[in-house]
Amino acid sequence: MRTLLRGGRVIDPATGFDGTADVLISGGEVIAVGPGLPSADDQVEIDVAGYVVGPGFIDLHSHVHSIAGQRLQAMDGVTTALDLEAGLMPVERAYADAAAAGRPLHYGFSASWGSARAKVLAGIEPDANINTGLSVLGIPDWQRSSSKKELAAWLSLVEGELAAGALGVGVLLGYAPASDPAEFLALAKLAKQAEAPTYTHVRELVEVDPGTPVDGSEEIAIVAAETGAAMHHCHVNSTSIRHVDRVLAALESGRSAGSRVTVEAYPYGAGSTAVGAAFISPERLKMKGLNPSRVILLETGERIADEGRLLQVRAEMPGAPCILEFLDEDDPADRTLLHQALAFPDSIVASDAMPVYWQNGAHESTEWPLPPGGATHPRTAGTFSKSLRLMVREAGVWTWLEAFRRCSYLPARVLDEVAPGARTKGRLNVGADADIVVLDPDTITDTATYFDATRPAVGVRHLFVAGTPVVRDGQLLPDAFPGQPLRGEPR
Repeated sequence: MRTLLRGGRVIDPATGFDGTADVLISGGEVIAVGPGLPSADDQVEIDVAGYVVGPGFIDLHSHVHSIAGQRLQAMDGVTTALDLEAGLMPVERAYADAAAAGRPLHYGFSASWGSARAKVLAGIEPDANINTGLSVLGIPDWQRSSSKKELAAWLSLVEGELAAGALGVGVLLGYAPASDPAEFLALAKLAKQAEAPTYTHVRELVEVDPGTPVDGSEEIAIVAAETGAAMHHCHVNSTSIRHVDRVLAALESGRSAGSRVTVEAYPYGAGSTAVGAAFISPERLKMKGLNPSRVILLETGERIADEGRLLQVRAEMPGAPCILEFLDEDDPADRTLLHQALAFPDSIVASDAMPVYWQNGAHESTEWPLPPGGATHPRTAGTFSKSLRLMVREAGVWTWLEAFRRCSYLPARVLDEVAPGARTKGRLNVGADADIVVLDPDTITDTATYFDATRPAVGVRHLFVAGTPVVRDGQLLPDAFPGQPLRGEPR
């Protein structure tokens, strides 16, 4: 059955088109775009006049790995949700598990640098599970530098994952901040040889830790220049905090000199990770000008009272997910810093979405609406709608064309070399994938808060994934599981 979207404001960031048109989709593909397309008996016709129609959002940084999490992202306009900063290992199992469970959205994974190092340096067998990955983050054994033999061993594991279809390499360098910079250089050389991007959570900035082996944001530009590798700087807002001006200037300088560095950001002043992460130690928090009370345990809502309690939870449950407040979104100066990261030329919107957890220990639900009591970071449900509200409707910094460029087109282009399947995504012309979002430009907004984080965004009227409706008339369709794997092409 074909579907005709009639009379919407069509945005195609690939060609720069922004105008009233109809869009005809069939078999998971856009087959016609233009005014006055004919009606036919063999097609469903949907009136989208007054709405914006564009390519679905591509999230390069999503850790949800669940139907529950992907449904929240669907209501936020996402059609493809990829875990590229951390990745999963073994990647074949990650793809197989997602396919077996079914997914509303397209999915994909990078090779996990952290898991490869943990297997070689600490003997920890990876199981392609996000919760296991969180528990490993606080274990010191894998965070050290490698011997030559160990380096060769885990590089070989990464190479094998790329050959198995991983979408590049996810590098949690900020979780092993004292590791030898030569290892990162060696990894980048491998990535360049495989024509695969890296997606890096950079190590500490020199302003935060003068003893860091190398400044995190400068390192990524330097290594990109030395190797020619395509390198993606994850969540520049949360790793730069109050030094975002200097970091963005350094990245722009590197890009101007030819470094292949792309940047992402999300519109929140708090991050989320495992409480055992290296940068949540009491000493590291002090370096950032933060204290333990900025840490909130996600599953229980407990705000850490003091250093003693922080040390206790890090020792007893290092994998427990938490929220770390790094900026005050109610403070105008802090809000400006967040806007700078989003407004930076070619900055990509990416969520860093986290799984949903319930107090009974569950982290998945096929019910919709989701059962009450679920906890996550509000960015899981609201990153893209909040970015659109802030940057298009309120600040007027982005046009709608620019918004789709940053949320759809540019993230797809990060993947072009490694994944041929990405080349028909992030665009809305004939031959493009029928991954389409139809949104109300006057009402699109986030509703999730830190205290009620699973409230779905509003304003997405329709969402098509491979031509199949996942959201219709603003309501999620719970029987829709059209998501397909996006895989890398082995080189």
